[in-house]
Amino acid sequence: MRGPSGFALKSRPLDELLSAIRVVAEGEALLAPSVTRRLIAHFSRASRVPPERHRDFEQLTEREREVLSLLARGLSNSELASTLHVSLPTVKTHVSRILTKLDARDRTQLVVLAYEAGFVSAP
Repeated sequence: MRGPSGFALKSRPLDELLSAIRVVAEGEALLAPSVTRRLIAHFSRASRVPPERHRDFEQLTEREREVLSLLARGLSNSELASTLHVSLPTVKTHVSRILTKLDARDRTQLVVLAYEAGFVSAP
């Protein structure tokens, strides 16, 4: 076990919860936008990204920046593939490379880093 693969609020309608379960069961990760906002608020208060972390974002290709931006808005791998008109394995490769370049352990940490560094901002 690697830990959670998704976060959804139990107050969501049943069809949304079932959809979230299917996404995670297919091996993808899910981070509901409302949960994303709460995590960002929590981590933004807790710490700031050291200046050297800002330089890590410069390593990202233009496409990886696009993927990270959409990922930070809560899109699943399937939604990323559809939005970017690429295959699911291509999305997974992009996410994996972003994780490596930013030295992040999971998608949640990527989202937090992106917001803390000012790479993306809350809507």
